[in-house]
Amino acid sequence: MPTELAPAKVNLYLHVTGRRADGYHLLDSLAVFGPAADALALAPADDLSLALDGPFGAALAAEPDNLVLRAARALAAAVGVPARAAMVLTKRLPVASGIGGGSADAAAALRGLDRLWGLGLGEGRLAEVAAPLGADIPVCLASRPARMQGVGEVLLPAPALPRCGLLLVNPGVALPTPAVFKARQGGFTPPAELPAAWPDAAGMARDLAGLRNDLEPPAITLCPVIAEVLAALRALPGCLLARMSGSGATCFGLFADAAAAQSAARLLPSGWWREAGGLYGGAA
Repeated sequence: MPTELAPAKVNLYLHVTGRRADGYHLLDSLAVFGPAADALALAPADDLSLALDGPFGAALAAEPDNLVLRAARALAAAVGVPARAAMVLTKRLPVASGIGGGSADAAAALRGLDRLWGLGLGEGRLAEVAAPLGADIPVCLASRPARMQGVGEVLLPAPALPRCGLLLVNPGVALPTPAVFKARQGGFTPPAELPAAWPDAAGMARDLAGLRNDLEPPAITLCPVIAEVLAALRALPGCLLARMSGSGATCFGLFADAAAAQSAARLLPSGWWREAGGLYGGAA
């Protein structure tokens, strides 16, 4: 069966810049894709089905209308074809963890079905189908670094990124995004000023250290173990920056290269989920 990878989306910073009249928050964020990924296998079938496996598959088993199925139906409706495919999602990313797992899975479904059904739509048209399903799905379609603005639907080129390593860590606590936004207090943060490129991981870490994730404080209020994860990351040899991704509870450590991140991962508590390596699709 052809397989699409659905890599984790990592927010290197996340500023809440405002709020629309309809209640949706406006964001400014630099998104990259990390070393962990779900996998979606697709095959022709007479109807539409989704099977779940992998270490986190059971967490989605109770959802009769998974985002992958919604994406498949939306694509079929948009182009006027029957929604027919047998899909198997191997869920390796923690659920409700701030690294866009559901959005990445939906994006993988759109890419895979575009090929399986011979549609040839391309990223732009698929993004139009994706946008009503979730603001993170368009950036996950390409799975390449991008600056996200608006509610996530405005995608701008990212600075040229250096070779670096990422260590993703989750303490095993699901944290729903709406609860984190509801717990957030205070005003808004201006968009970041970013260079056109960073010469190395240390330079990138220095600039990112002057930015923030505005959702980190409310997430820690709801889930205090996040502060423990961040402290553990900061204490690791070679960690250049530690921060929470998205609405949590997954945090990341930035390292000079994949080998440094992988070495540091072995020093963390065994009960925490962790994955280390280079940027998805980039130099390790």
